[in-house]
Formats: sequence, structure tokens, C-alpha cells
Amino acid sequence: MNNRSNNSNRETWITDIYLIAFLMMVSGLALGMAATQTHYLMINVSFLAVTICLILFTYFWGIITGLLLNLAFMFAQALIVIYVSETHADTLAWGLMFWMVLPLLLSISFYGMTDHLRKLQADNVKLRSDLVERGAFDESTNLRTTVSFIEDTAVFTETNRRFDLPVTTMIIRIRYFQEMRSMISDDQLRALLQLVSATIKDAMRTNDITYLLDRTNPTWGVLLFTNSEGAGIAGQRIKEKFDKALATADNLSTLEVRLVVGVASWDSEKMKNPYDLMNAGIKETEYDV
Repeated sequence: MNNRSNNSNRETWITDIYLIAFLMMVSGLALGMAATQTHYLMINVSFLAVTICLILFTYFWGIITGLLLNLAFMFAQALIVIYVSETHADTLAWGLMFWMVLPLLLSISFYGMTDHLRKLQADNVKLRSDLVERGAFDESTNLRTTVSFIEDTAVFTETNRRFDLPVTTMIIRIRYFQEMRSMISDDQLRALLQLVSATIKDAMRTNDITYLLDRTNPTWGVLLFTNSEGAGIAGQRIKEKFDKALATADNLSTLEVRLVVGVASWDSEKMKNPYDLMNAGIKETEYDV
């Protein structure tokens, strides 16, 4: 994490340096045009348009292409300056020499700034993805993830050992989800995940914790200080609330969606770790008909 932070800070500094350089080049270009506009207004305007094109070409096609085009532009300028000097002896065309350097510097500084900005964006996307995968919350439903479920189960089971309180997990899945997935859009899937998540949270007590364990095959888990019978009642309540909520959801009301619920209680003699409890609950969903 420290290395990533150091790299991000370095990229930020480099981006700032390129930005300052680009702004300085723009200022120099403005001063040069202001100093020569009396005699070379049309040439300045034409060269400015070419410079903008060179910056865009460098940005979209890469630094090598940009350098080659800038060199071609410099060669063309040299020919123009020689021609103007030869045909207009009283005119000092060498006053346009700032155009030989500034377009190249503008292209390089703009490309460097945007290139490092892209690196920062890519690093931010990767960091966000890592936080979602390793973190404690799912970003779309704001529910705790499997990471939290495993950690919290260890706390629940320790409470069970000390105070002999019953600990039960309730696993909720969507019946025949794999077959249904090809028939629903991504927007409908997101709406369905949020609807199920909201229904479970609304149906549970405030001290019962809800988790989104899997997004690929949507799986929710709930940890409860109760026995199997109490969890079974809660599971039935979730099904009923979901059926009512589904009927009123505009983009989901035409779907035939049913939830399956599996209930498993902690057994210290048969179960050794939190995964055993979770897997037992998942196994029980197969028997919910």
C-alpha cells in the first residue's frame, strides 16, 4: 500500500510539472503572437491551427507520431521563413522563429500531462477494484461481503462458546438464477440485487447482520442469535415481503423470481471454522422447495 501511495504521489507531481510546463508554453506562444501580429497575423493564425492539430495528433496517435509531425512542421516553417526573407527583403521573417520550438514543446508537455493522468486514473480504478474485492462492503448494495461474514462469524461462534447463545446463518439465493440470467438485462439484474438486498434488510431485526456473499450466483447471508426455527420464520417473512415488493417493481414485475432459503445452526462438534457454517447454509438451499 505504501508503494502504491508513493507511486501515486510521484505521478501526481510529474503531472503537475507537465501542466505547469504546458501553461508556460502557452504563455510564450501568446507573447510571440502578440509581438508579431502586426506583420504576420495570417501566418500566426495558420500556425496556431497547425499547432492545435499537432497537439491532438500527439495525444491520439502517440509521442512518436507527434514528434515526426512536429519535425515536418519545423521543416515547412524553415522553407516559409526562407521564402518570405527572399521575396520581401525589408521584412524580418526570422521573428517567427518561436514557432519552430513552441509547437514541439506544447505537444510534448500536453502528451506527458495526459499520459500521467491516464496512469493515475488506471491506478485509481485498480485501487477501487481491490477495495471492493478485499473490503468489507459491496459498493452497489452497501452490504457486508464474505470477508466480513467470515470475521463476524468467528465473533458469533465465540459468543456461542462463552454464553451458549444459539448462532444460526440464513442463506438466501434466487431459484434457477443461472437459467434466468440470460433472459434479463444488466439493468434488471442490478435492480433485482438491490431489491432483494433491501427486502432482506427490511425484514430482519436491527441486530441481525446481512451480507452479500456472491454476486455471480447472487447469494445473501444473515447471521442471527437464534435457533433454526426462528431463522426459518424469518426466512418465510423475507419470501413474503419479496413477493410483494417484486409485484410493485416496474421493471421486474414481469419476471418469475422466487427465493430459496437455507438455514444452518452452528455445531461446534461438527463445524471447525466459519466456512463450514456458510457452506452448510448453502447446502440447505437445495432442499427448499
